[in-house]
Amino acid sequence: MLVGATILFVVGVCAIAAMFVVAAVTSDAPPDALYGATLAAPLGLLLAVVYALQSGRRSRNKK
Repeated sequence: MLVGATILFVVGVCAIAAMFVVAAVTSDAPPDALYGATLAAPLGLLLAVVYALQSGRRSRNKK
């Protein structure tokens, strides 16, 4: 799950950077797919947090 979260986060950050490049190079609006790809960054971050919470849990021994 951590690898998937990392890939999603990197794709999202690259899409955010591409938004700035498109805005600097052209006067047109970025494609809608690029807007959708930017949502991968927070999704990847959320998956990474869920992974950290799941992997950091310790089992309690009941006595």
